[in-house]
Amino acid sequence: MPAASLIPVDEYLRTTYRPDCDYIDGHVIGRNAGERPHGRLQVILGALFLTHFDTWKLVPLLAQRVQVSGSRYRVPDICVVRASDPADNIVMVPPLLCIEILSSEDRFSRLQERVNDFAGMGVANIWVLDPWERTAYYASTRGFTQPDDGTLRVNGTPIAIKLADIFAQLDKLSTPAAR
Repeated sequence: MPAASLIPVDEYLRTTYRPDCDYIDGHVIGRNAGERPHGRLQVILGALFLTHFDTWKLVPLLAQRVQVSGSRYRVPDICVVRASDPADNIVMVPPLLCIEILSSEDRFSRLQERVNDFAGMGVANIWVLDPWERTAYYASTRGFTQPDDGTLRVNGTPIAIKLADIFAQLDKLSTPAAR
């Protein structure tokens, strides 16, 4: 079987993928997405950050390309940038927060590489949420830890997201009437 051809970064940047893909050292890598629990949680969290825009001065970006190094681009489920950050088409300044929402096929071992890329870029806050297990984690190069009190926070900011509230909204959207 022939080896996959490397794709130049400029070709990746001018190509539209649906859903968007990561670019890792010349390889276009698909992301797990497209399942309702994943999409619903993405909307809930994005709306929460958008609702608090005036006080938090943060902008949520869904499926936004982030250049984590010269030859690597990641597409987090939600990228939260400061309103004062450059408004470039591709995020090149470390976001305040990157959020990954697990799809049914995601595995923590594969997710760790994504987390390492975000951390290597300088992203200090990385969250992982699992809509199936109703759990959430702080992620770092050292692994994954759950918040002790059921609330995800970003130190030095007023951001405090109660998981019970988020997952209650997810449950509400998952009822037959919401379909």
